Amino acid sequence: MDDDHGPPGLINGARRSGRCGGKPLTGRSAVPHVCDHGRVTEIPRDTVQEPTFYEQVGGEETFRRLVHRFYQGVAEDPLLRPMYPEEDLGPAEERFALFLMQYWGGPRTYSDRRGHPRLRMRHAPFRVDRAAHDAWLSHMRVALDELGLAPEHERQLWDYLTYAAASMVNTDG
Repeated sequence: MDDDHGPPGLINGARRSGRCGGKPLTGRSAVPHVCDHGRVTEIPRDTVQEPTFYEQVGGEETFRRLVHRFYQGVAEDPLLRPMYPEEDLGPAEERFALFLMQYWGGPRTYSDRRGHPRLRMRHAPFRVDRAAHDAWLSHMRVALDELGLAPEHERQLWDYLTYAAASMVNTDG
């Protein structure tokens, strides 16, 4: 049979199974793949993975930069600093970085170490009013602006951060 009309299961001579030599093919795009046997195979569409937001914005380094810059502002803030009982903000910075990385598609280290995030419960002991909300967002805005993300990524992250900040408010005023 010629290549254009191969046997059932073939498209232009390419197998549709997503396997080469009995081994499954892996890949991040639905493009033809030339295996080591010289046959062109099609990678099944259900194996295509879009990069996560975490990957798109630069992964761990980006989230660590964001959170580090944020905590530099918190350290000097007379309203927010007292909400952190630890003398050293390092552990809080680490927890927040791990949380954001996991939320946006990175490693699950936060949940592996601390369980479910339970953000509202974890913030319940602290008086979070509109002034704290605004101060938190002010420091986060500075940190986010310094990252220099693409506009669509910046907007998506900012939308989440403003939503998260509003959901932590637990006190009028």
